Amino acid sequence: MRIAQLGCGITGLVSAEHLEKNPRVKELILADSKVDTAMAMAARIGSEKISTKQVDATDAKSLRDLLSGCDMVISAIPWFLNKRVIETAIEVGIDYIDYSMAVHSVEECDEIDRKSKDRGVTILTSMGSDPGISDVFARYAANKLDRAVSARVMDGDTATAEGHDFFSLWSPVEMLQEVTIPAAIFKDSKISYLPPLDERQIYEFPEPVGPLPVYNTMHEETFLMSRFIEGLEYADFRIAVDDGFAQVAKALRMIGLHSLDPIEVKGVTVKPLEVVVSLMPRPVDLIGRTKGHACVVVEVAGVKDGERRLVKVWTAMSHEAAYDLCSSNATGYFVGTGGAIGAEMLMSGHVKTKGMVFPEQLPAEEFVSRLPAKHLDVQEEITVIQ
Repeated sequence: MRIAQLGCGITGLVSAEHLEKNPRVKELILADSKVDTAMAMAARIGSEKISTKQVDATDAKSLRDLLSGCDMVISAIPWFLNKRVIETAIEVGIDYIDYSMAVHSVEECDEIDRKSKDRGVTILTSMGSDPGISDVFARYAANKLDRAVSARVMDGDTATAEGHDFFSLWSPVEMLQEVTIPAAIFKDSKISYLPPLDERQIYEFPEPVGPLPVYNTMHEETFLMSRFIEGLEYADFRIAVDDGFAQVAKALRMIGLHSLDPIEVKGVTVKPLEVVVSLMPRPVDLIGRTKGHACVVVEVAGVKDGERRLVKVWTAMSHEAAYDLCSSNATGYFVGTGGAIGAEMLMSGHVKTKGMVFPEQLPAEEFVSRLPAKHLDVQEEITVIQ
């Protein structure tokens, strides 16, 4: 297999480190508009499989040249650039994987599905951590019930970063968008929306994470779980947001600094959110300086043998462990590992479907069985609901 890894931030490089070890991978091309981190990784690993290439994903010709002759592309770039990569992958006839999708693009899935089936390729989308691992956990838990009724995803993190009070371990643009736009929930067989950071709850994450404030935010799981897990009456996603971050997010929204609509300031055109993000550290700048633990928990409630039961599945990792494993943080490790396992299941033939494929449609038991070998232990608990 000849694989192009497009995007070489903390998530893309985790995926690349996993795939470099896979005997089915003959060549791994690390491509980005900025290849400094890719070159550093290539030098650190010293594998003859790895090469680096400077590519602008917004340039159609450069993208086509990169993908021609490859068997698969893994897109680890911002979600709003994925559509062009999908179109190019279909055009040249290769399989495609990404870590997240634009929720508004769900309505475009039928067209992408048709085009990719016509070309005989697989478009495996939303294969990061959440979405990705979380959705597979939801399917895995639902499989243990006769009927699933509700599915909830909880993302928790106790990260601290030396020298920084306001930061994000994921794309700062995407994180700030997530907490400043209405949040989707699935209830009464339909999607409805809550105001941004509307309801603060305390959720008791498994140790060593513990209790954290969580909020509903806009996330793919709400749309995907309700669509692909039969019988669900409720689905949502909540993420831990500490009180300081929540206050800043609300302030940015109040004064319009959460917007990506261009404005003119003293003759210069800028996007307000990009100005804010330019003052924040990049996730890659925090590598090795982040401490704490991250945890993804999925709770699926339903009925088994006439009893109401709750199936809880989770995984956790410290940021220090992720750094020791592959110079990342736990957030990047989760995301990159989800994508790598998706790629491996395509290569091994565990995913044969052509067209668009979502994480809930994967063989969940096979996916989950692969996580421990990549240092992500999976815990599960089934309780009777009174």
